[in-house]
Amino acid sequence: MPALVNSNPPPPLLSWSEHPVTTESLDWAPLVIIDLAKFEQPGGKQELANELKDAVKLWGFWTVINTGISQEQLNRQLDIGYTFFKQPLAEKKKVACNFSEGNYFGYREPYRLVGKSDVKENMEMLNLPKYTPNYESYPRHDLIQAYKNEIQPFHRLVWDNVIRKLFILFAIILELPEDYFVQRHDYDKPSEDHLRYMIYHPRPAEDDAKIGGQWSAGHTDFGSMTLLFSQPVAALQIRTPNNEWKWVKHIPGGITCNAADTLSFLTKGYIKSTVHRVMRPPPDQANLERLGLFYFVRPGDDVPMVPAPSPVLIREGYLSEDEAKLASEGQNSDAVKGFEYVRARVKNVHTRNTRHVHDGRGMKEVFRLKNLEVPDFYV
Repeated sequence: MPALVNSNPPPPLLSWSEHPVTTESLDWAPLVIIDLAKFEQPGGKQELANELKDAVKLWGFWTVINTGISQEQLNRQLDIGYTFFKQPLAEKKKVACNFSEGNYFGYREPYRLVGKSDVKENMEMLNLPKYTPNYESYPRHDLIQAYKNEIQPFHRLVWDNVIRKLFILFAIILELPEDYFVQRHDYDKPSEDHLRYMIYHPRPAEDDAKIGGQWSAGHTDFGSMTLLFSQPVAALQIRTPNNEWKWVKHIPGGITCNAADTLSFLTKGYIKSTVHRVMRPPPDQANLERLGLFYFVRPGDDVPMVPAPSPVLIREGYLSEDEAKLASEGQNSDAVKGFEYVRARVKNVHTRNTRHVHDGRGMKEVFRLKNLEVPDFYV
C-alpha cells in the first residue's frame, strides 16, 4: 500500500506546554536511576550492570538519565504528537490499527467501553513503525509524512542512545556476549518496534469512580522493553515485589524503562516483566491532559523465543544445561517467533480470547501461545 502523500505545506505545529508536577504526597516507587553518561567510561558498563541487576530481576522498572537526547528534541516530538491529536477524527482514522491482524501500527481511537461499565476509554494513541526499508511503503498520516525528517532520526536516536546500551548491560549481567540481545533486536531488521504518541484526556470524577480510578488496568507489556519519556502528570503505578502499588515519580530529563514479556521469555523469567497500570492523577492534576512519548521495543520478527544460554541462568536454576545446549545449538525450529507472539498477543488483548485463573489476589486472565504463557489482565 503506498504511503499517504499530501502536496500541501504542513500545518504549523501546536505548542505543548509541560504541566507542573504534583504537590501531593504520594507513595513513590524507589526506582534505581541509571546514568548512561558512565557507559563509555573505563569500567562504566560493568558498574552500570551492577547497578541495574537488582532492578531488572526484582522490580522490572528503572529510570535512565543523561541519554544524549535533548529537551528540545523531546519537546519537538511532543509538539508533533499534540498537533496530531488535535486534528479531526476523520483525519486521524486514515491510518488505523488493524487489531483483527494483531497490527498495532497506526491510530487507536478511544471508542471502547471500560469493562462492563458505561465509561468510555480516555486515551488516544498513534504508533509509528521504524523508518527502515521494510516499512517504506507503510501508510503514514499526512502530518507524520510532513515531519518525517524530524521523526525518523529521533526514532533511530532512541534505539542507538538508550535501547542498544541497555541490551548490552543485560548481556553483561547474564554473562553473555555483549551483542547477544542487540542482535535479537536489530533496528535494521524487521520487527514490531514503534514510537508512540499517546494522550489521556481527563474524566469526570464520577466516571472514574465507576471504574476504580483506573485509566489503564494492570498489565505487562507485550514486547521486550518499553521506554516512557518521563512527564510530570503522576498516573503510572507499578506492582512492587511485595505486591503493593506504588507511583512512578517524574524525573526531569529521564526515561522510565520497563522490561516486558518477550525479554522475560528470553531469560526464563530472570528479567522481570512487571505489572503496571495507569490511574486517575492526584487532585491537583486530575483535570490535565496527559501527553506521553514512548518507544516500544519488540524482538526481531524471526527471533525464536528460546532462553539465552546464560551461565547465570544455569547457576541460579532458571535454566538446565540441556536447555542451554539446545538454545546454543539453534535447535528451536518449533519455537514461537517474535512476530508471531507479538501479533497474537495484540490480537488477543482486543478480542479477549482468554481463560480465567485465580492467583490468590483475585481473578486474572492468561494468554497462552504454544509453550508461552503470561498473565494478561488483572482486576
